[in-house]
Amino acid sequence: MTFKDLNLSTQLLNALDDLEFETPTPIQEKAFSVVMSGKDIVGIAQTGTGKTYAYMLPILRMLKYSVQQNPRVLVLVPTRELVVQVVDEIEKLATYINLRVIGVYGGTNINTQKEAVSQGLDIVVATPGRLYDLAVSRALQLKSIQKIVIDEVDVMLDLGFRHQLMNIFDILPVQRQNIMFSATMTDEVDSMITEIFTHPQRISVAKSGTPLENIKQYTYQVPNFYTKVNLLEELLSDSDTYHKALVFVGYKKMADRLFDRLDTFFPDQCCVIHSNKTQNYRLRSIEQFESGENRILIATDVMARGLDIDNISHVINLDTPEYPENYMHRIGRTGRAEKKGVSIVLSTEKELEYRESIEALMEMKIEQLNIPATVEISEELTPEEQPKVKEINNPNKRTNDEEAGPAFHEKSAKNSKVNLGGKYKREIAKKYKKPKTKGDKTFNLKYKKKKKK
Repeated sequence: MTFKDLNLSTQLLNALDDLEFETPTPIQEKAFSVVMSGKDIVGIAQTGTGKTYAYMLPILRMLKYSVQQNPRVLVLVPTRELVVQVVDEIEKLATYINLRVIGVYGGTNINTQKEAVSQGLDIVVATPGRLYDLAVSRALQLKSIQKIVIDEVDVMLDLGFRHQLMNIFDILPVQRQNIMFSATMTDEVDSMITEIFTHPQRISVAKSGTPLENIKQYTYQVPNFYTKVNLLEELLSDSDTYHKALVFVGYKKMADRLFDRLDTFFPDQCCVIHSNKTQNYRLRSIEQFESGENRILIATDVMARGLDIDNISHVINLDTPEYPENYMHRIGRTGRAEKKGVSIVLSTEKELEYRESIEALMEMKIEQLNIPATVEISEELTPEEQPKVKEINNPNKRTNDEEAGPAFHEKSAKNSKVNLGGKYKREIAKKYKKPKTKGDKTFNLKYKKKKKK
């Protein structure tokens, strides 16, 4: 089947010809008629199989020309970088269509975005937080939304966007089409589908967690972080083989630590993105990596989730992800559009359990390679890897916690007395029968009168 066999308009076919796309991927072929039917849909396919075009082609095919101010299609994505990418892909498909599309996300001036959406639009691509801010301020009206697409919903839930997502669903029209595509399906995502979608039709090109066959996977057993860095330097020295390498790390501090080391070893060849970097810095890093100006990009999971960068030769996992789904999204950055790709995961002894979970999800073993003899095995440990010692050599440390310390002494006789409420209450009131309050005085007078009678 080719795109000409689908019920596409001439304008869309011309745009696909410009992009040199002839044959739809399996998910694009299966999803087209379901999205066109207006039913709720949940699509499962490996990362890199063209899920963005799978939902945008039928949406653009049905979207008629309009001059109304309010958007009719809403696309929700977890990160700013993904907003920019999806808007770019939509604009490519809409080259010959009169279409207004805007991307909105946090970290930029909201007043500028309010002015932009006030000009009128057909499709809005947004992160949940900024979209909700615009909707609450009444700058963006969502009453005309006919279709909502949720992309990378599992990341949104991991980032704590569930509350904002539910608020957005509450202000959307009840009569709408819900569309979701993902490479993995978690229990939390399935729960949300049950709660929000109406009898969704599920389309699965591959079982959740199935890797692409064109990605070769390898693993190294490495003792610690700095040995991983030494191995990484050895591998990346072959610039012909590792001509475009995406290195994933678990957290921001590790990303900066790795960048400092690699930038010294490979000057002007590395860039890094994580949430502490400014928006302009992050976009510039991605552009430099995509253009080939830098051949090594260091990224955290959230920053690189969903990004479509051409011709990534290798994805290297400096750490082994705790959640197998994250590994599937990571390796999906290579081997896109049926091209060959290579994935490498470095695991310490503590991370073996995570790697076994990944292998269980994929139902396959990752081929293990031996560390080259030229790689130095480092004994240096990061602060996180160093064992936590509880003052074992402290001469003043008590061996028995119940034993009294040197500063302990018995209370003096004066301080050993028990507070019984003070002399007024115990002695004076008892001796003189003097009432404490006006109420007691009144009570005593009545009691005395009764006694005389």
